[in-house]
Amino acid sequence: MTALLQLSKWIDAFTERVGRAVSWLILAAVLISALNAIVRKAFNASSNAFLEIQWYLFAAVFLLAAGYTLLRQEHVRIDVVLGRFSKRTQITVEAVCLLAFLLPFGVTVIDLVWPLVIKAYRTGEMSSNAGGLIRWPVFALVPAGFALLLLQGLSEFIKRIGFLAGRAEDPTKKKQARSAEEELADAIRAKAEAQGPGGAAT
Repeated sequence: MTALLQLSKWIDAFTERVGRAVSWLILAAVLISALNAIVRKAFNASSNAFLEIQWYLFAAVFLLAAGYTLLRQEHVRIDVVLGRFSKRTQITVEAVCLLAFLLPFGVTVIDLVWPLVIKAYRTGEMSSNAGGLIRWPVFALVPAGFALLLLQGLSEFIKRIGFLAGRAEDPTKKKQARSAEEELADAIRAKAEAQGPGGAAT
């Protein structure tokens, strides 16, 4: 169990890095969207490639961050029934659902989509829109995203088994990342405490 929990920690750390990296794609999408709007308004020109890259980036964020969202316990839940039971029962049900539904579903999606990715790559399939982009990279986001989700799903399953065995803390607690505002407030507070009541460093 110790080795499995260590594996879970490694997966969580990897998922965290992926999530933080993928978040930059949102900025890229915003900048491209703004540039496209400026060019269209100022020069009465546009490009289907600019439009499609925005869709590609949105797909990348949605798919590649699915595992990160699971790590943060931010997927939509409706706990009308499950919330009535004890924490141990809730964790048991979640472990069963991860094993019986999430993992098989993810494997099935990858198995079904991968041949389409290979076909699009080999044929060099292009968008049907004039000036559009090549298709296989966005198709590849589907198996990549589900692979990351499966990896994090495995970690979540391990953590729940660890909790049931008394070897891990509650895995259902939301892991909220600290915001920039919170970090700034802490920095200001620490500086004020270091200076002391008189305003000078102690």
